[in-house]
Amino acid sequence: MLNLRFSRVAEKQISIPFVIHCASISWKAENSSLQSHLKMTHACLKCLKYTMCVANFLCFLSGVAVLGFGAYMMVNFKWAALTPSLDKLNLATMLLISGIIISFISFLGFLGALNENRCLLLTFFLLLFFLLLVELTAACLFLLYEKHISTWVEKDLNNGLENAKGNKSKEVYNEWDLVQETFDCCGVRNVSDWGSQVPNSCIDPQTKQNRLKGCLDKLQDWFDKHFLTTGISVIFLCMIEVLGMCFAMTLFCYISRSGLGYKL
Repeated sequence: MLNLRFSRVAEKQISIPFVIHCASISWKAENSSLQSHLKMTHACLKCLKYTMCVANFLCFLSGVAVLGFGAYMMVNFKWAALTPSLDKLNLATMLLISGIIISFISFLGFLGALNENRCLLLTFFLLLFFLLLVELTAACLFLLYEKHISTWVEKDLNNGLENAKGNKSKEVYNEWDLVQETFDCCGVRNVSDWGSQVPNSCIDPQTKQNRLKGCLDKLQDWFDKHFLTTGISVIFLCMIEVLGMCFAMTLFCYISRSGLGYKL
């Protein structure tokens, strides 16, 4: 009987260290797995961070290029000769504004990702979201009021041509010469729009005759020809903006949970 009691006590003394040892091994395995998971998550977020930095830096360079091209066009082309009502809001001005917006937003995204700044990342997200809404609204309005816009452009071009005939400035004629030579057209609807003041740019250098089509028809043909390309470009741009928003929000949430980066 005494031997049996000693045997049970010995089994208990052996089993307790064994259980503790097994629990220690299990805890170390779980801790190692957790650390490995955290390292992988941290590496993925670092990759996301630097990917966002590179993408925003490239967008910043693109914005600067658009800004420079818009400034060049604004200095060298007098758009009031073509569309008097859009003297201030013309293609050059739109490029200038677009370049400033792209450069500013991409710079915010670059700084926010690089410094892991939650305030800048959230601002970047909200600006991209607002820009996406503006683009979609503009595209919908353009599709809904396409005929009205076409009529308004024709009226404005006619006013610009009448002003060009009344003002025989060389600079004014140069703008019309550039459009007519580029699009192989003459006048708004045809050569009769110029009356007796037909410029040399209306003459085709190969046939030595007046160009048949008007510039409005040529512009409409050009837009119809590139409509699919323009649509795909707009969709691609929206996809890039959505990806930028997803990246920014993912990085923002990770920084918020981990307590890293600057506070709001």
